[in-house]
Amino acid sequence: MEPAEERGMNRRAFIKAGVIGTATAMIAPPAFADTLQRMAVSDSSPFPEPVYRTLGRTGLKITTVSFGAMLTPEPEVIRVALEHGVNYIDTARKYMGGKNEEIVGKAVKGMRDKVYIASKTLPTSQSKADIIRDVETSLKTLGTDYIDVIQLHNLTDKERIFNAGTREALTQLKKQGKVRFCGVTTHKNEVEVLSALVDDPDKFFDTCLVKFNYKSDTSVSNAIDRAATAGIGIVAMKAMVGGYDVSGLGRITPFQAALKWVLQNPKVTTSIPGMKDMAQLRENIAVMGMPFSYADLRRLERYNEAIAPFYCAFCGKCEGGCSHGVEISTINRALMYAEGGYGDISLARATYAELPKQSTAVSCVDCGNCAARCVRGLDISAKMSHARTVLA
Repeated sequence: MEPAEERGMNRRAFIKAGVIGTATAMIAPPAFADTLQRMAVSDSSPFPEPVYRTLGRTGLKITTVSFGAMLTPEPEVIRVALEHGVNYIDTARKYMGGKNEEIVGKAVKGMRDKVYIASKTLPTSQSKADIIRDVETSLKTLGTDYIDVIQLHNLTDKERIFNAGTREALTQLKKQGKVRFCGVTTHKNEVEVLSALVDDPDKFFDTCLVKFNYKSDTSVSNAIDRAATAGIGIVAMKAMVGGYDVSGLGRITPFQAALKWVLQNPKVTTSIPGMKDMAQLRENIAVMGMPFSYADLRRLERYNEAIAPFYCAFCGKCEGGCSHGVEISTINRALMYAEGGYGDISLARATYAELPKQSTAVSCVDCGNCAARCVRGLDISAKMSHARTVLA
């Protein structure tokens, strides 16, 4: 059977999508479009028919909305997603101190041959021994003999891509059948990381999990296009732009719109929104097959206005002006984990704790006037002061 995306949207899928294509949304009253979208994600509505894309040169056909398990507390939610066609799960060695991989392992029990698992080594692991240790631990915790995609966690530049010890370890693990494909993840300097993957003469890495959303620079879109054209499988994260509480904007959240914005790019294979419960699962996977509409654009415009005073895009452009080398974008990402839709202070503090002390907000204490400048006008000094209170 052909993937849904390749054979076109059938009538049943079209109805489940809410009948809100671009043209419909432009001629229908916004309230009508909102009602249809609510119907698409109601508790009584059926799950959508899965839509698949191919993950670059890996050849894996995965659902366009896949499962980000980072904050999922119980395996049952993951299990329901798998039973309704979602076939790609993203986890990591560090999530929940290793417990997240255990949860994923329980969810896939008895279904391992029907699902692809992507995990990550620890952000600090670079040596051959460290990489092998991480993967062996993940295999045991997941309860599986192999990991479909193992990723180097949180690259901020191209250096780790070319680490000899890392490559030796991954090559050995692939030969042993413990790893099928290799990738990297990046929240920052995405263009540099993506370009390095493409320009690597060995074409060693197959995928990139990259921060990509409607606020991303055009340069990131261009880099994604170039990487995908070169055979790199693109997985998008942070599509929800923080997932901040916007209940004051109305009954319809902007998060489906944010997902659809990402997935309208055919170079993106999938997105991995975090899903804590059934409500989030239904809301997220409902967008499979839905087009990005004019109504979606308006929702994102309103959301953008609401978060503009405090949202950091993690571009890192401000950091060149900091004489202390404070990693402002990572600190702001940690704040987002604490105060955005993640709502996870433990994750926030763990992310902050990974920074060298001299790169934390503590180094801002002795500054007079902050020399770092945000291109979007954020008050960096105030953000760092807030971080010292929240993340300490």
